[in-house]
Amino acid sequence: MGELDQLWKWLSNPDNRGIVALVGGGVATIVGGAWVLYLHLSKPPISDIKQPVSGIVAGRDVIAGRDITIINKDFPLGQFEKLLKERNQDILDKIAQADPEQRALFNKELAAIKAKFDNLQKAYEEQKDRLAEASKAIDDFKRDFPPEQLERARKALAQGDVGAAEGLFRQALEKCTEQAEKGTKQAAEAAYQLGVLAEGRIDYGQADKYYRQAVQLQPDNPGYLNAAGKLTYSLGHYQESEKLLKRALELREQSLNPEHPDVAQSLNNLAELYRAQGKYGVAEPLYKRALVINEKIEGPEHLYVAICLNNLALLYQAQGKYEESEPLFKQALAIREKALGPEHPHVANSLNNLALMYHAQGKYGESESLFKQALAIKEKTLLPEHPDVSTSLNNLAALYQAQGKYSQAEPLHQRALAIREKALGPEHPDVATSLNNLALLNKAQGKYSQAEPLYQRSLAIEERALGPEHPDVSVSLNNLASLYDSQRKYGEAEPLYKRSLSIREKALGLEHPYVATSLNNLAELYRSQGKYDEAEPLYQRSLAIAEKALGPEHPNVAVNLNNLALLYQAQGEYGRAEPLYRRALKIYEKALGAEHPNVATSLNNLAGLYDSQGKCGEAEPLYKRALAIWEKSLGLEHPLVATCLENYAALLKKMGRGAEASPLEARAKTIRARRAEKN
Repeated sequence: MGELDQLWKWLSNPDNRGIVALVGGGVATIVGGAWVLYLHLSKPPISDIKQPVSGIVAGRDVIAGRDITIINKDFPLGQFEKLLKERNQDILDKIAQADPEQRALFNKELAAIKAKFDNLQKAYEEQKDRLAEASKAIDDFKRDFPPEQLERARKALAQGDVGAAEGLFRQALEKCTEQAEKGTKQAAEAAYQLGVLAEGRIDYGQADKYYRQAVQLQPDNPGYLNAAGKLTYSLGHYQESEKLLKRALELREQSLNPEHPDVAQSLNNLAELYRAQGKYGVAEPLYKRALVINEKIEGPEHLYVAICLNNLALLYQAQGKYEESEPLFKQALAIREKALGPEHPHVANSLNNLALMYHAQGKYGESESLFKQALAIKEKTLLPEHPDVSTSLNNLAALYQAQGKYSQAEPLHQRALAIREKALGPEHPDVATSLNNLALLNKAQGKYSQAEPLYQRSLAIEERALGPEHPDVSVSLNNLASLYDSQRKYGEAEPLYKRSLSIREKALGLEHPYVATSLNNLAELYRSQGKYDEAEPLYQRSLAIAEKALGPEHPNVAVNLNNLALLYQAQGEYGRAEPLYRRALKIYEKALGAEHPNVATSLNNLAGLYDSQGKCGEAEPLYKRALAIWEKSLGLEHPLVATCLENYAALLKKMGRGAEASPLEARAKTIRARRAEKN
């Protein structure tokens, strides 16, 4: 084992590694003749998807039996836009002095304002509906207040001013709270309306307070439960949101037709909550039932149907079921193009989602075309420096980075960062995301000294903005740890990996796929140091979580199988390693197609295993196939092509075919030299 230990010590040296970012946040590190696949959860591109790409369905929460009046022209769109800008500035003025909990809330509110600006007309119509509902609700309190006070509140609402109505509802809440049953109902309605108005003016702390009070007063009102559940979901309080949304669904199913639109809304909202938690098997039947109801009630080409199709497609994509997700994404795109026109921002979002799916499958040509279409639409409809444009720039940059086209990726990342800093301020979490992306690009090129301060700034922004226990902080900790790991700074990497794991276990639960990622990365750190006994149980736990959460044929399961195989190979346990490599290869071929770069990864690894056992005849066709796939999918001058050329050349030399090996070595050397010049 002495020579084997020396070999793996050399293979663990980051100076002998080439690095490339993989779609979905994966970072693959080539270790000599074998790949170590790290599931680093870098933020782009998937976490940059914007609403209404997926999420809790808005609207249709009007209390049954209530006519809605129309807010008149005294509240124009320009005034609504002005109010949003004033609220945005108010938050920016307060955020620097806020404590971590309040700062995290402020950033969620800033994100909500940004989403409203992304689709200003829709947000304006929703706000008018809120004001109209509040105006009508005032009638419920006509016995408790003078007519002139009621009329003042109505007139103010018609002009977009909620102050008088909020004052009236607060008085009503105080008067009615201690009264009999009728008073309790009125108090609950007053609290609910205060929550609606507070949410409309982007004051989530007040909205949460009043929604909770409404539910406490009337715990069996599905409208109150649903409103509270949606807001707690937005605030990241998943366990509480689940209780509220499940109860809302239960009550609606009991009191309404099972195919009522409100039932579909509750189904979708609960499914979205489960998807966010990685509970895909629980979410799927809920999404499907919501889709069937909406198709029947609204018609197959309604925008609600497009939302349901998109959400179900995202669920399948998260599970690696690309053949099932693709037609749904396409159908959602077709509905939006027909209903909204080909240049609407929501059409751009559908193009973006379809592009991300092709990216995940290694279909880079199709993905690039769609990303460019989405970017063009956003630049035309939202102006070139709109924050939403930065998302498209980021996703296109990630695509180029995955192909090793670093010179094309960098200016896009830089422009995305500049847009976000200008539009959102230097302390916004989206700025942290762009810094993280730029750091990943530098790390992929071996520019560790340039990557480190970017990662550190990204982490500092997120800790200040979101609090030290937020799941996004775990991502930055993980990525900074990966950088130190690549530099053999194991003492600095380990506590960061451990803290990242702890945050995820606490925030997401012990069996979430992201927990499996952290376990895998910590195991890789131990394996690279030869701490095999510490690494193996972490790999095993990571694999078990991935199989349970994602299914036994998900690409992430293949990553876990690959890494556990590497561990066994490092210890000379070839008989245990081979079936794991073969299973990983089979999963990749089935899930991603026979010519995906990850298939080449598995072929390369299996070839390396045979090579190390002297089974040269079995290794050669695998190296040749891996080389052909990488050349076709990544280009003739990608670093991975150089690695495979070097591996194959070494095998040929071992077989006494030095003449065939020489041109392969020369070509690999040329690729490396050209890369060095560019970097």
